[in-house]
Amino acid sequence: MNKSLIALLSAAALLVLQGCAQGDGTVNDKSRTPCGDKPNCVSSIDPREEYAVAPFVLVSDEVSMPRLVDAVLTLPGARVGTQEPGYARIEFVSSIMRFVDDVELRIDGEDLIVRSESRVGYSDFGVNRKRVEALRTLLQEKGFIQ
Repeated sequence: MNKSLIALLSAAALLVLQGCAQGDGTVNDKSRTPCGDKPNCVSSIDPREEYAVAPFVLVSDEVSMPRLVDAVLTLPGARVGTQEPGYARIEFVSSIMRFVDDVELRIDGEDLIVRSESRVGYSDFGVNRKRVEALRTLLQEKGFIQ
């Protein structure tokens, strides 16, 4: 095969992989539901140790979703998926394979429910847990959570 044909086939394969990596374009609100059984999700309300992250407690009832979203959007790969009063879904797109992870935020009294899940694949190799802990650090630094 000549080099230009190989390059064309490689580019086509990459586009197919990127298209598949996006997962389902329609995403339902799962913020109040525990993670499934695949190790690609963490949640502040899931009681199972392998999926649980420590609670996020807001410092006051004056912390609004728009302020939280503005802070989250400073993290790499973040873009708004959905934003409503008291709820937001932020999509995180990986830089190479363009995989999409959904981080959901829901204000529930003094708690901020946080859930992060990969759209496709079995394991996320700890990416969602690391992202949620980076989010925790950011929100603490901004004075939004305890």
